[in-house]
Amino acid sequence: MSWTVADMPSLTGKRAIVTGSNSGIGYEAALALAGAGAETIVAARSREKGEAAVARIKARHSDSNARFEALDLASLASVAAFAERIASGERLDILVNNAGVMALPQCETTEDGFERQIGVNFLGHFALTAHLLPLLRATPSARVVQLSSLAHKRRGGLDFENLQGERAYDPWQSYSFSKLAMLMFALDLDRRSRAGNWGIASTGAHPGWAASELIDNGMGGGLGVKLVKLIWPLLAQSGAAGALPTLYAATAPEAAGGGYYGPQGRGERKGPPGPARMTDEAKDAGAARQLWDEAERLTGVRLG
Repeated sequence: MSWTVADMPSLTGKRAIVTGSNSGIGYEAALALAGAGAETIVAARSREKGEAAVARIKARHSDSNARFEALDLASLASVAAFAERIASGERLDILVNNAGVMALPQCETTEDGFERQIGVNFLGHFALTAHLLPLLRATPSARVVQLSSLAHKRRGGLDFENLQGERAYDPWQSYSFSKLAMLMFALDLDRRSRAGNWGIASTGAHPGWAASELIDNGMGGGLGVKLVKLIWPLLAQSGAAGALPTLYAATAPEAAGGGYYGPQGRGERKGPPGPARMTDEAKDAGAARQLWDEAERLTGVRLG
């Protein structure tokens, strides 16, 4: 299979949100969705960067309907305010929970006191999805895509006693926990949608090795990290190629709820999109229920 943006169906009349879409993979996903006709909401923290991304989208697709909306996933208040503004619309066909931070060298916390990686990458998106659930349920054949990573395989299952680095903070452990949590969330949301007849197809996706600002915005500045940042563009595929699994999960008729999609090349690092491999821990329904309960407790938001 060699699926590209050209294989996307028309999205005219549909509405999409992509978090963290002012740059990188998120921007490429928003660009493609807008190019296919969707009303596309560029959701990002920075108004300046978000509006610049919208301008670039409109420069590429002059008749597209894209706009910026402020969203800070490190703030539950911002998440709730964003969702309140969006809820005034009549539909939400595609929600891409893409935004993230990676391997922050020092433990940082969000506005609500969460470790920043689990807070931004997972808990903020959990709360966002909860707030938007009525709109998603009201839209026929709505899809939610959770961005995971090859790093979800890195550390085994979740350690609920150290989920936020309570015992010891490790940058890569926290990142892998957050991306495993996103994949578990994707699968559990689909299970609950099927059981409750919500009509939402929930999927996971990962970009493989892709050139993205995520590398520059995290990981600190040690010598080894500087070397990785220097050679990464030589190893990674483009951001546009890295966005293809997300777009496949969000739009392809054959992408099924409960599926997980990534590059099909060696090690799932590069290549056209298709089914991806996930760990047994990611498929653990009992652990997913525990994660869901913990997310509701931490965020104070019920989903479902």
